[in-house]
Amino acid sequence: MRTPHLTAKLQGFGTTIFSEMTALAVAHDAVNLGQGAPDFDGPDWIKQAAAEAMVRGANQYCRSFGIPDLCAAIAQHQRRFYDWGVDPETEVTVTAGATEAIFATLLALLDVGDEIVFFEPYYDSYMAAAAAAGARPRTVPLEGPKAPLDVEALRRAITPKTRALLLNTPHNPLGKVFSRDELAAVAEVCREYDLVAITDEVYEHLTFGPPHVPLATLPGMAERTITISSAGKTFSLTGWKIGWAIAPPALSRAVRTAHQFITFCNGTPLQHGIAKALAADDDYFAAFVAGYRKRRDVLCGALADLDMDVLEPDGTYFVCADIRPLGFDDGYAFCRRLPAEVGVAAIPCAAFYEHPERGRHLVRFGFCKRDATLDEGIARLRENLPKMKP
Repeated sequence: MRTPHLTAKLQGFGTTIFSEMTALAVAHDAVNLGQGAPDFDGPDWIKQAAAEAMVRGANQYCRSFGIPDLCAAIAQHQRRFYDWGVDPETEVTVTAGATEAIFATLLALLDVGDEIVFFEPYYDSYMAAAAAAGARPRTVPLEGPKAPLDVEALRRAITPKTRALLLNTPHNPLGKVFSRDELAAVAEVCREYDLVAITDEVYEHLTFGPPHVPLATLPGMAERTITISSAGKTFSLTGWKIGWAIAPPALSRAVRTAHQFITFCNGTPLQHGIAKALAADDDYFAAFVAGYRKRRDVLCGALADLDMDVLEPDGTYFVCADIRPLGFDDGYAFCRRLPAEVGVAAIPCAAFYEHPERGRHLVRFGFCKRDATLDEGIARLRENLPKMKP
């Protein structure tokens, strides 16, 4: 059924699966392991820096591409972690989270009829952003967090209309961290076909073995890559919606042109807080990963004990599980029953696919929760899931 008043470009983009599952979680007082937002707060010292900025009067519009201190902090962060030199004035654009950065980038770069390559499964906003730009997606399937990239499938996805490629690493929902060799193959394709690479790297500090490598740091890629990240995941402040896009000046000008008419600027005092956050010491980042590694291991172990086939992630704070060993094969139906019958909410991975049948049997659980929340969710799964019959 057509949604009244909604433009043809966005027909079919109704209520997101996250909103649907969260509503079911609330209705049934379920432990929400679906929503990718921590149920604990970010560090007090970051919040204090934002509060101090408010008190001293940093509460009005700032310059559209970000306050100077934050742009400088982003550039310093790239130098510190990746030995990558970035000009804070011409190559950094601060946005309302990574989602706006992606939206502004696709609106800026893609014309009606252009094509963009996504790796499937993909975060759901990618498809909506492409639709708003009038572009057509071309998808390349990923098989799991450990499975190698099918480079030939990537090459087959390229046509004369392909303008750009969007790569998410570490990858939501699969938890795949693309290796340097895989990124080198992607880079070769981008150079060969003159594609702009757009990278979503919001989980850059959340890897459990394979290191995160920004695509832009590979030979010949800095001049054709827009690197997108944000502070929400790294500092457990998802509601602040402070993200950024890093690109060479010409691409930055294009992104900024779209950005200025979407939000213009965002969260001036919060930008001051994130400028401080990005200078966190090494101990912060080590403890951050260690805490999430422990949660990952606890949840993966519990799901395996329940006879699910667990796709252990190398990054992010999500784990996907195959529910077919339980006798189920429809993730949507499974997840719609879960809150009422088990008291836990999760996300059907089919929502992340252009071809839903590829992910029909997979369900995503989040471990971005306090230990007590995770323990309660696991206890409910252990007690109630065996009672839920196909």
